[in-house]
Amino acid sequence: MSDDLSLGELGRIIQGLRSDVRDDMTEIQRRLDRLVSLDVYNVEKAAMSKDIADLTKVVDQLSVKHDQDIKNVRDQRDKDADRVTQTRRWMVGTVLIPLLGLVLPVIIFLVGGKN
Repeated sequence: MSDDLSLGELGRIIQGLRSDVRDDMTEIQRRLDRLVSLDVYNVEKAAMSKDIADLTKVVDQLSVKHDQDIKNVRDQRDKDADRVTQTRRWMVGTVLIPLLGLVLPVIIFLVGGKN
């Protein structure tokens, strides 16, 4: 037996190899179609980094605004408490003390008059 191949067998082997190479190239092409080029990847990555930086800036601004709003609410609460205190002082100073000044002598006169 000889290891020599006939031209027909050699042609079939070459045809089989060509078919395998075509199948492999088709598979490679299909996989490459799913990949993103480096340029597109870099552009998308830069856009995503910009979006993240913009969102970070917005979150920081919202945080500062939130802190300012809380400070404003606390300040308003303090002002309201001071206003209530001032109103109470005014009531005592302008209404109750003069009223007591009028009513107390009458009570003392009535109590003293019975003795």
